[in-house]
Amino acid sequence: MTAHRLHEKKVAITGIGQSEVARPSDKSAMRLTVDAALEAIADAGLKRDDIDGVACWPGDNHHGNSFSPVGPNALIGTLGLKVDWYGGGYEGPGPLAGVINGAMAIAAGLCRHVLVFRTITEASSRRVDKGGNALSNKTTGRDGSFFWQWYTPYHVHSAATLMALYAQAHFDRYGTTSEQLAQIALTCRANAALNPKAIYRTPLSLDDYMASRMISTPLRLLDCDVHCDASTAIVLSRIDAAQGGPNPPVRIEAIGSALHQPWSWDQIPLTRMAAHDAAQMMWKRTDIRPHEVRQAQLYDGFSILTLLWLEALGLAAEGEGGAFIEGGQRIARDGVLPVNTNGGQLSGGRTHGLGYVHEACLQLWGRAGARQITPHQVAVAASGGGPLAGSLLLVRE
Repeated sequence: MTAHRLHEKKVAITGIGQSEVARPSDKSAMRLTVDAALEAIADAGLKRDDIDGVACWPGDNHHGNSFSPVGPNALIGTLGLKVDWYGGGYEGPGPLAGVINGAMAIAAGLCRHVLVFRTITEASSRRVDKGGNALSNKTTGRDGSFFWQWYTPYHVHSAATLMALYAQAHFDRYGTTSEQLAQIALTCRANAALNPKAIYRTPLSLDDYMASRMISTPLRLLDCDVHCDASTAIVLSRIDAAQGGPNPPVRIEAIGSALHQPWSWDQIPLTRMAAHDAAQMMWKRTDIRPHEVRQAQLYDGFSILTLLWLEALGLAAEGEGGAFIEGGQRIARDGVLPVNTNGGQLSGGRTHGLGYVHEACLQLWGRAGARQITPHQVAVAASGGGPLAGSLLLVRE
């Protein structure tokens, strides 16, 4: 393995934090962010003065709207941090971009301890405007923007409309069924029942899933994630500065962030998406192989994305994701590959990317309580859909 492939291996996760997860919360976006940030810093055994870097994605989005109401500048000022590097921006490989950017800043020698956070308040936003979270409202000047100009004339106002194309293509090409896809939602709900922070914890049956209303064929209501208000934070540390803390370092073994196809929801292979590129890159940067992964925290903004990530990462063969998850035994907490053990975004709440890293660390550290799986050392966290994709291979030292 050549030297240029080793940069992320110099970085470890040393602490994690998460605010309340509510639908909605009575706390402000900044209060949620501060709660998560202070918990993560303390969990790493650090003080605020030790933090010399801050990162998030996508930053203060459009002057504090609900998709990303707090950016690095605001948090730096609120916590009184003195940083040598900070960053946040909308472009990049999706919700894990803050982790990837922060890790690279540490590897480049710009800082030692980076606080990475992701805050979202879409549940509160819906109290004011139920249409405020439509994709068409997340891009300023949407009809003249690079890609929305092609979508809005055809009434693509919801991500479900786009994701349904991926699901139907997989159904048509590989024979995947609704009963198979349902296992993602059922597994997440079973896991959420053991997560006190999860939004939905009541039991869910296959009959319940099949009876839920169709949103965009073949995706049903229970295939869609749950808006919430929450903030999640992690502390990244240079590996030599990670030793001696309260938690065994969770090293970033490999990063996937590649995009080898057009940045367009309708021009990428519908049964592969950009996850394929990110996964290929990640596996090239490590000697660990897919069969060594013992937990997978995979993006479930829509259930079909989890299935596509399983295939992209080589955790299931291409086209066989439906068969792999059929019956739900393989992806259950006691299965060969536990998936989304906190309930994911389908039942736990749309913490949008960083929640997967938070849960992966809880499991690796043996701190997941009633939903704890068997001891292990290797996990994967992946986030994004369509042309957005980023993945992390995590190893407990």
